[in-house]
Amino acid sequence: MARIETPNRIRGTQDIFGDEQRRFATVLDRFDHVRKLYCFQRVDIPIFEATNVFARSMGETSDVVSKEMYSFEDRGGDSITLRPEFTAGIARAYITEGWQQHAPLKLVTSGPVFRYERPQKGRYRQFHQIDAEILGAPEPAADVELLVLADQLLRELGISDGVTLQLNTLGDAETREAWRAALVAHFEAHRDALSEDSLTRLEKNPLRILDSKDPRDRPIADSAPDIDAFLTQEAAAFFKAVTDGLDAAGVAWTRNSRLVRGLDYYRHTAFEFVTDRLGAQGTVLAGGRYDGLVGSLGGAETPGVGWAAGVERLAMLLAEPQAATIDAVIVPMGDAANLRAMGILAELRRAGLAADMAFRGNMKKRLQKADALGARFAIIIGDDELARGEAAVKQLGSGVQTAVPFAGLAEALKAS
Repeated sequence: MARIETPNRIRGTQDIFGDEQRRFATVLDRFDHVRKLYCFQRVDIPIFEATNVFARSMGETSDVVSKEMYSFEDRGGDSITLRPEFTAGIARAYITEGWQQHAPLKLVTSGPVFRYERPQKGRYRQFHQIDAEILGAPEPAADVELLVLADQLLRELGISDGVTLQLNTLGDAETREAWRAALVAHFEAHRDALSEDSLTRLEKNPLRILDSKDPRDRPIADSAPDIDAFLTQEAAAFFKAVTDGLDAAGVAWTRNSRLVRGLDYYRHTAFEFVTDRLGAQGTVLAGGRYDGLVGSLGGAETPGVGWAAGVERLAMLLAEPQAATIDAVIVPMGDAANLRAMGILAELRRAGLAADMAFRGNMKKRLQKADALGARFAIIIGDDELARGEAAVKQLGSGVQTAVPFAGLAEALKAS
């Protein structure tokens, strides 16, 4: 008989289990807790969209669109793309579902996203993000709200130490246009020294040269004109309102004048929370204001600001997860006890108690399972216990054992 070949996990994907899954779940649990404190609504959107949703929102020439998207033609001949991020899909829903009536709208979501890139530490081709957005709020207070939420999330996860909030302004449209022209002139003057990638960016996306990692570009980028010389009064006032708000909320920040976003619809605030604990890829949460995005997708001009963070990367920074605990493990000995134990197990769970059953091996092995599961109690049922109508309840921490009537097990465990 021919040997059946076992399928392998696809490169860049992962099976999340055990301690790793507990870290993962901790991030999502804390995120949900904090979003409720800040009165953000949960939204869920499709895992795939029409390709042009992302092409228009992220730029046809961006690396994500040109190299990293998982796009395919469906049976109807339409071009479909697995989402590489959340913001574009939320902006599309804002337009098509008529959510303008609810503005300003504070939303969060989470789930898998997909990018075809070289897998590396904390980065996968199918990975997971948490995402927070405010749509329909032009005020700098919305930027502050999102940044304070992000700061509290990192604090609640216990990973705020060693994480720095880097902040910059991209100005308003007038500021950006003047700064862009000055940058183009500066880079053109050094054209012969730029890398091949930066030469391409010079034609299509010159701001991105500022955050180039190529050693050939760094001296040129570092000597480029700062945006501050081109800020309008209004843009400077907006940035000051954001930084004043962060100071009032007790959120530490540092200015990074080379932090940019390449697409034209980005305005004002750009930010990243950065750590040195993940090697060269140190950003754990990033975002900015995108006042032109909804308009670029065909909707009415709508201000927006948001951020996203990789769940895997946040989980890597967590302390060792606490071992899981449950209330009780039932240890039945014999067929009659097994049957009675099934009924008791259902009763305990319906009473809101976390319970399991050890039904394999001798008494010692079953008690070892109860201990391994982190149970507070072992409920032992044998022929003698069935005859008396009561279980032997052993407190696994102290070893103290008491007899408890079957009908009173749930109450006894809750009271202990």
